[in-house]
This record gives sequence, structure tokens and C-alpha cells, in this order.
Amino acid sequence: MKRPLESLLTAGGILLLALLSCLLLPAPSLGLVLAQKLVQTFHMVDLNQLYTILFCVWFLLLGAIEFFVLRFVWRRWFSLAS
Repeated sequence: MKRPLESLLTAGGILLLALLSCLLLPAPSLGLVLAQKLVQTFHMVDLNQLYTILFCVWFLLLGAIEFFVLRFVWRRWFSLAS
């Protein structure tokens, strides 16, 4: 491990952005007709199951985007010169 502080700050930044995205960014909201059609198409039990899967995918996608943005910014402007 060459730079333990950099690894710690990167992980902390990712967690901070994940917290901000959960608090500030709106989760997708489907209309009732579209949601019911998706439930029937994917043979789900009810709307709760659909929205649970939708929110999981949504926050995984946001987390992946935030990770790559944070890594790019950190390496571009804040990384220590080696």
C-alpha cells in the first residue's frame, strides 16, 4: 500500500457522496400504469417488489458514477506527485 491516506480519503469521499445522493437526489418515480405494466411483465408480486428492485439498481448506478467521478477528480487535481 503506497498511499494509505489517499485510499482512506477516497473511500471516505465515496461514502460521503453516497450519503448525499441518498438524501438529495430524487429516486425515479414511475406512473401507476407503467408500474403495473412492469409488475405484470416481470411477474412480480406487487409494486413494493418493483420499487425495491428499482431503488437498488438506481443507487448502485449512482454509486458507480460517483465512484468514477470522484476517482477522476482525485487523480486529476488532488493526487500527490510521485
